Amino acid sequence: MSFDSAILGRTGIEVGRLGLASSFGPPSSVVEQAFEHGVNYFYWGSLRRNSFGDGLRALAPRRDRFLLVTQSYSRMASLIGPSLERALRKLRFDYTDALLLGLWNGMPPPRILDACRKLRERGLVRYLAVSTHNRPLIARLAADPQFDIFHVRYNAVHRGAEREVFPQMLVQHPPGLVSFTATSWRQLLDHKRIPTGERVPTAADCYRFVLTQPAVNVCMTGPADEGQFGAALEALRLGPMGEDELAWMRRVGDGIYGKVGRQARRPVLPRPSDVAPS
Repeated sequence: MSFDSAILGRTGIEVGRLGLASSFGPPSSVVEQAFEHGVNYFYWGSLRRNSFGDGLRALAPRRDRFLLVTQSYSRMASLIGPSLERALRKLRFDYTDALLLGLWNGMPPPRILDACRKLRERGLVRYLAVSTHNRPLIARLAADPQFDIFHVRYNAVHRGAEREVFPQMLVQHPPGLVSFTATSWRQLLDHKRIPTGERVPTAADCYRFVLTQPAVNVCMTGPADEGQFGAALEALRLGPMGEDELAWMRRVGDGIYGKVGRQARRPVLPRPSDVAPS
């Protein structure tokens, strides 16, 4: 693995270490620009923006050079196939590389896995991925060959994966590991949340922090425009963080985590605008 590319676990596929998500609707030009800069892990999630789809369709002649990741949140096995087929029809693609089962904090039940197996047999899916906030679940399933990729939250504020996930990736033929929310939903970029005396991180700093962790194969980014994507690319240009920078990011993350914890303990009263009329 280098700072720019990695092997996506037991899939054996070389991937750029930045992945691109559709959630915030980057224009098609950003999708094409990302591909030209080595991004080849494209997340066609639950928010399937038309502009992102346009960019993916523009890459259709080079379909064998990127991975399409299509997400399903369905808990009904009978809906997973039709949902995937609709997504593929919208893109005019024949298959998705990875079917991502979204937000499973327990083992997906047999009915779900059986539906995924049938989609694989039909050639609509190549790999099975799972997204979870239950980090110990990844440790339990890491050696299970039916799961190829896991998505997990990791950033300077939420670093539990360093204890509960990354060491377990040392199994033989480990699954691919993809991280999300590198900026902790922009908390790390908010000067009001930064501990006194500490420098405010940039988006590039947040991505560098994650990408310096060798257990992470791909770090997702969800830009809304070319400027935000440029900030992610800056992380690749600057390269891995040194120990002093990592320590600084951890101090910032710890300060924010402490504030979040205190806020969570306070009762939050609804504002008038939050209350639905009777």
